[in-house]
Amino acid sequence: MTGLIQVVGGAVVDRLREPSGLLVARRSAPEKLAGLWEFPGGKVEPGEEPEAALCRELSEELGIGARLGVELQAEARHGWPLNERASMRVWFAEIVQGVPQPLEDHDELRWVSLDNHDEVLGLPWIPADFPIVRALLAELALPAGNGRS
Repeated sequence: MTGLIQVVGGAVVDRLREPSGLLVARRSAPEKLAGLWEFPGGKVEPGEEPEAALCRELSEELGIGARLGVELQAEARHGWPLNERASMRVWFAEIVQGVPQPLEDHDELRWVSLDNHDEVLGLPWIPADFPIVRALLAELALPAGNGRS
């Protein structure tokens, strides 16, 4: 790795095949991000595989077990830039255990319709997540058979 902090995020959808809903999380901390929406996730620990880190983070933050689908490809090799020190890789994920709850760093969870781009894009997203949201919506708009499973 390049010295960048590696962060992982989950595009938690109602189902990996032909998803229609996306679970989004509203930050409660730190203060400068409180009230903004994001993909749940967090930092990859030293020696941890990114996929394992994402499953751990989804369990800690939302209390769910998840099955991961494909990674949402970023233009940069190390993922989506968050700032000059960190980048994030994002995977599609579906819940296989538990009911999502805002357990850590969030005060609200919401399912949004992936068919209603205005609803999704109209949320006040963390600025670094907004390009990822646009890419996710574009990816889902591709014809069936694009490999999301």
